[in-house]
Amino acid sequence: MAEGLLRHLSSQTQVFSAGREPSSVHPLAIEAMRAEGIDITTHRSKHLDEFVAQRFDCVITVCDSASKSCPVFPGAPERIHWSVPDPSAVEGSDDQRYRAFRDCLIDLRTRIQQFLNR
Repeated sequence: MAEGLLRHLSSQTQVFSAGREPSSVHPLAIEAMRAEGIDITTHRSKHLDEFVAQRFDCVITVCDSASKSCPVFPGAPERIHWSVPDPSAVEGSDDQRYRAFRDCLIDLRTRIQQFLNR
């Protein structure tokens, strides 16, 4: 979701997203983003190993476990951590689970806009 939002909000920023345990893009993430007019159906979950040798200006982690296990990237990029609750961990009704993804999207949008405006 963060990758899709940042791409949507800043066309001049190169964005890459990855994690330690890639899986599929969650259907509720796709649905929440679609409600905002952002299509992430072609996005895929990527492993950090795909990017370890790449240089970045900034690395942003969005969950606490990622912050602790994030590798060191060449060039000593700026590191930022946002403690965003994982919406896929929420249990409950379909509506409660969807709301968790919407809340995450709103949180990420606010943080990304602040990041872009700094």
